[in-house]
Amino acid sequence: MKNYILAYDPPQHSEEVAELFMENRKRISISGVQEKLSLLLDKNVLRLTQAGEQGTYLLKPIPRDLKKVDQVPANEHLTMQIAQQVYGINTAENAVVFFKDGTPAYLTKRFDVKLDGGKWRKEDFASLAGKTKDNAGADFKYTYSYEEAGLLIQKYVPAWRVEIEKYFSLVVFNYLFSNGDAHLKNFSLLESTSGDYLLSPAYDLINTRLHVDDADFALNKGLFADDYKSESYKKFGHAGKTDFSELAERVGISKSRANKLLSVFLEKQLFVEPLVKQSFLSESNKRGYYLMYQTKLNFLLEK
Repeated sequence: MKNYILAYDPPQHSEEVAELFMENRKRISISGVQEKLSLLLDKNVLRLTQAGEQGTYLLKPIPRDLKKVDQVPANEHLTMQIAQQVYGINTAENAVVFFKDGTPAYLTKRFDVKLDGGKWRKEDFASLAGKTKDNAGADFKYTYSYEEAGLLIQKYVPAWRVEIEKYFSLVVFNYLFSNGDAHLKNFSLLESTSGDYLLSPAYDLINTRLHVDDADFALNKGLFADDYKSESYKKFGHAGKTDFSELAERVGISKSRANKLLSVFLEKQLFVEPLVKQSFLSESNKRGYYLMYQTKLNFLLEK
């Protein structure tokens, strides 16, 4: 589906198209700032859902009010592909598709919809933490730490020792690839076929630094519930290996397992650069993306 052409013009094409998409968005229960459209595959054609239909795909057109907005679909697709292909992180299925005029959009398959059209139960970490706009303010999904978020897995997941390692790897990945928007609603638990909960496939992975001048971590407390920072962190202003080793220990990962999990991220992965070069990013943004990866890798190597 890499070069899939949609049978629609982009939302900004005309008022009629914008109204069509606006009506579709009303039927999506998934929250988030970026515009999302609900689609389903009908006789090998992706189309907008109609009233009463359950969508199986989400389409994210180019957003507004960001630098380099035309690069957002390619950025998210690339970051998701690196997570899955290079680091073995379980991610939602995804692709870059195009409107009729050639404008790109990001497409992802919903992992919470069953084959029969029913839905798997899904709880994001903001819900698990009991945080809402009403009780925690407008920034409720950012007021936490990754340590506290990891402890939610211990609390709600029977097989937490397995799932906490997946969570830890995802936190390290987000840091390494400059995803400064990995907030509580971008982590979820998903019902399994056994009826318990596991960490959901990763979603909304993107290098936000290409578009905004944000911090290393989305959560305002950073990695820890307290003010812990390694000497390296204090010196360079960025987290290093010691900080992530400390996080691993605090969320219940043994030192030997933490070292093994971190080793994958501490090595310069040869397949990152080819994926960046093959991506839909412009040439200048390919260079910027890869330079950011190298910079973060250097910080991560500090002890």
